[in-house]
Amino acid sequence: MNIADKKCTNCGENSFVQATDYINLRPLDKKMSIGAERVYTVCLNCGEVVSIQVKDPEKLLK
Repeated sequence: MNIADKKCTNCGENSFVQATDYINLRPLDKKMSIGAERVYTVCLNCGEVVSIQVKDPEKLLK
């Protein structure tokens, strides 16, 4: 589903932004792993996070 086709389940609006945070997702057993970036899709009206996607999930195996 394209971001333009999404609708917030909390408030019904359809204006979103994609964002990331500073800490990568890492496997529990690999503390020194570089990890993979998370991409959040956030409703600009109410702040609800409508999806979280892991960018390059294969990095979790390294």
